[in-house]
Amino acid sequence: MFIRPFIITAALLLSLSAHADDAPIPDYYKVTLLTENFPPYNMSITGKQFALEDGITGIAVDVVREVFNRAQIKYTMTLLYPWDRLYKTALEKPDYGIFVTARTPEREELFKWVGPIGPDDWVLFAKDDSKITLKTLEEAKKYKVGAYRGDAMAEDLLRRGFDPHLELRDQENAKNLVKGNIDLWAAGDPAGRYLANQVGIKNLKIVLRYSHDDLYLALNKQTPDEVVRKLQGALEQMRKEGKIQEILDLYL
Repeated sequence: MFIRPFIITAALLLSLSAHADDAPIPDYYKVTLLTENFPPYNMSITGKQFALEDGITGIAVDVVREVFNRAQIKYTMTLLYPWDRLYKTALEKPDYGIFVTARTPEREELFKWVGPIGPDDWVLFAKDDSKITLKTLEEAKKYKVGAYRGDAMAEDLLRRGFDPHLELRDQENAKNLVKGNIDLWAAGDPAGRYLANQVGIKNLKIVLRYSHDDLYLALNKQTPDEVVRKLQGALEQMRKEGKIQEILDLYL
């Protein structure tokens, strides 16, 4: 005769547990956001590997700030190095998040996600008056391609049998392209456009887009679902209003 109350109590506990993530967000709740130097999405104003709050700028920084403000969720923001340490911290510590990062199948169940915030495509740039047309990356092998030494794109080109012209500063590739020293520049988009703008170059066009990733805010798995819903809702509203494109245009 004592079984029934036990069953009711157990069921109630399970129900409370199931809806814990849906509970109202307490006033004291705060998310600690971590990021790295990854222009033009996130970067320190000074160019150093450490910055706090207003010392951090970039496309994703502006988007994330607006998202949290609209959702009325408190946060702090810190830019640090190296990325591996930031990733491990957000993975292990409740109420931590990192941005921006690719949402890969391997990471899908490790975090809760808000996004996409923006793209990170691998492209080939040419001068705007170039006659080069490409359907595949393989077709680019007959041209002189510039890339950033040590970058994943440069390493990918080498693996594919390219012999790229490598520079220690990626901005030099934009200059080389305009001068005619190279035919194509392998770079990220929008990163390539941002770097070209930094050295006063705007007359470039994309002739091939050969890889695509969307970039996200990754939140610790224990982040309440209501927090994620509010943040995602704020982001979608910004997208509908054209606010995200407005922020992109400020940097590009």
